[in-house]
Amino acid sequence: MANPTPLTQDALDQLFLEARTFNAWHDKDVGEDQLRRLVEILKMGPTSANCSPARFYFIRSPEAKARLKPHLSAGNADKTMQAPVCAIIAHDMEFHEHLPKLFPHTDARSWFAGKPAKIEETAFRNGTLQGGYLILAARALGLDCGPMSGFDNAGVDREFFSGTSIRSNFLCNIGYGKPESLRPRGPRFTFEEMAAIL
Repeated sequence: MANPTPLTQDALDQLFLEARTFNAWHDKDVGEDQLRRLVEILKMGPTSANCSPARFYFIRSPEAKARLKPHLSAGNADKTMQAPVCAIIAHDMEFHEHLPKLFPHTDARSWFAGKPAKIEETAFRNGTLQGGYLILAARALGLDCGPMSGFDNAGVDREFFSGTSIRSNFLCNIGYGKPESLRPRGPRFTFEEMAAIL
């Protein structure tokens, strides 16, 4: 898009300023079409060399939730079972094998082949970035989010990614949050406490 214009105040409120992390959910479905649209939007966010290592597993069915539940911390189990969807945000440790397709104008695969530390660093950084895009895209579509740690990564990897090169990073509940369940918003740093202009 050439010459983008600033978003409206309502859009900024929805994405950032009034958006909250939800822990309680209305009993309202998030459909497959919504999840497909979510991925179509978030995948357009930038990653280094277009490497796109994130993988998203949307835990939606009762059967899949039952598989996830034993790996959740006690504080996260009930709210995750109540949420319409829990996304496992993961990354593919073999992302570089797809670079001939995703970054075809140079041999980017060779930048990573045989370099496990570089693979891990790049997959984790860019997969986390794409997880952030998921949160913003979900909010843009009128959904609420509840991102969280508090689970057994190794257990989730065994349950859902055994025999693959995919590794879990964090979870994010998705649905329609109950505003009445929210606590007062936590404080944030001032500009001077968190930023500098040099």
